Amino acid sequence: MGDAIADVLNWLEGRSDIQSLRAAVCDLNGIMRGKRIPVEQARKALEGKLRMPYSLIGLDIWGEDIEGNAQVFSTGDADGLCHWTGRGILPVNWTAHPTALLPLWLADEAGAPYLGDPRRALARILDRYAALGLTPVTATELEFYLVDPTSQRPVGPVSPVTGRRLDSDAALSIDEIDDFEAFIHDIYEACRMQGIPVDTAIAENGVGQFEINLNHVPDALRAADDAVLFKRTVKGIARKHGFAACFMAKPYGERAGNGFHVHFSVVDKEGRNIFDDGSDQGSDTMRHAVGGLLAAMAESTLVFAPHFNSYRRLRPRSYAPTAVAWGYENRMVAIRIPGGPSAARRIEHRVSGADANPYLVLAAILGAALMGIERELSPGEPTGGEGQGLTLAKLPPDWASAIAAFETGPRVAEIFPAVLRDGFIACKRQELNTFALNVSDFEIETYLESV
Repeated sequence: MGDAIADVLNWLEGRSDIQSLRAAVCDLNGIMRGKRIPVEQARKALEGKLRMPYSLIGLDIWGEDIEGNAQVFSTGDADGLCHWTGRGILPVNWTAHPTALLPLWLADEAGAPYLGDPRRALARILDRYAALGLTPVTATELEFYLVDPTSQRPVGPVSPVTGRRLDSDAALSIDEIDDFEAFIHDIYEACRMQGIPVDTAIAENGVGQFEINLNHVPDALRAADDAVLFKRTVKGIARKHGFAACFMAKPYGERAGNGFHVHFSVVDKEGRNIFDDGSDQGSDTMRHAVGGLLAAMAESTLVFAPHFNSYRRLRPRSYAPTAVAWGYENRMVAIRIPGGPSAARRIEHRVSGADANPYLVLAAILGAALMGIERELSPGEPTGGEGQGLTLAKLPPDWASAIAAFETGPRVAEIFPAVLRDGFIACKRQELNTFALNVSDFEIETYLESV
């Protein structure tokens, strides 16, 4: 990695306007956490000499330590080593002064990967594919809302062109894309600077809702990096333009949720797509992968829907799945097999909300698919429509049920290391308990004098 470090340092030498860097790891909630360091400390960070506590990975959504966390209390909140991921230097141009991000992941004192790090969890799954001579090719689709940052509750943004507040749905509206062209252009430019392969952008179903797709790449670790960096970039550019970008799964109870759809195929050593057998149905191997995805889906739901708000999105007739089902060209089910040329045969996983951690999502999906391939699991018959009249297994209907399913799931235990599972469960239980202690205004208005 010496040449890569030299390239970064040479790049920084040519950017005298950059005086500080952001050195950060990604926590279990998908939030970047770390330090602002002087540019003079770049070499230290790149050479793995920067230290941060292991517990940083497992903070709850409010940034609080997990009560009783062994990484805090039994070890004295010990530090781990921060290794550079090797993902270039990522220029940031939406802050008050130009800076750049150095993406890191955690290792122990001996330099071994710290398995509580979500990026490490995905890397372990990809190592298993590599041992079989296989490579997942992955693309992602992320939805988000633009909202007015001055409002306490989400409301549509004011159009930079008309000066009117958006208040209606505008699916695939070219006019809405045009109105927000300056914002979208800056996203594309920032992504180009960071090597994020952005593809098409559309106005989605909700008020001020957009979807931007990222191109497929033959490196799922990079695809997850891209998704994490994309969310951060969109939020930063939105603030620069006077908006806020919201990746909540369901910011409006009555409108469309924000999804995070994952498309993937798998190629062998010769570069052949093993999901393609020349037919419209796809290969047996593809169906085995679907079988694995379905088998692990219910117990993995906490990864795909990790927050209290996530379960507002997983509702019937909302283009978000509630049942463990698959189908061809069917957007109503959890696993869709898109049409098109057989050479591009792939699987679309539609369960995750945009609020999920991309590293954990891809680890859960690719880990379950590999399990299905190795064990030749059958997916059963494909489902048409929503599968009405069929007896289909259901996803956990609420947060508490999903936590319990993840905690006891045998397939999840095969995909994720114990230290990560324990940390994720503890984090989600603490968040659940905090929500349980907070009574909403709507509850007070409904029950205060009526019961």
